[in-house]
Amino acid sequence: MLKRIGSIAVALFALTATHDAASAAEYITGDARNAQRSYSPAVITEGGRIVWLAGMGGTTGPDGKPITDFAGQARQAFKNIEATLQKAGGKLSDVVTMTVFIRNQSDGNEFVKIRGEVFKKDFPARALITAKDFAVPQLLVEIQAVAVVGAK
Repeated sequence: MLKRIGSIAVALFALTATHDAASAAEYITGDARNAQRSYSPAVITEGGRIVWLAGMGGTTGPDGKPITDFAGQARQAFKNIEATLQKAGGKLSDVVTMTVFIRNQSDGNEFVKIRGEVFKKDFPARALITAKDFAVPQLLVEIQAVAVVGAK
């Protein structure tokens, strides 16, 4: 009996291990405002590995030069997230939720536009918060995210 239970556990593990990222998340669609603002009100995950990403900004470009505009920093932050996820075996489309901190409330709509460029569909759940100060004074936006990556 114990051997049979062990075999079942191994089979279940193998089934879970082959569960790909495309089926690891179910995106709940909301109303038109949710789509317009590029976010899902909820994302349901099952299987896969959870990757907890630290808050990331984008104050420096690939050329080493400072990025001082909001849009440039937001786009670089997403590139930094993508590079980190690749190291974990994932991709941007594996992001299921994000908490976004922006320095200026007036940049909120710009961020929504950029997030819509990055996520064309299956939008992550999200929070968008205005923060007075950041640990890095030049930072205009910081994104903390959670991704669910299918098994390798």
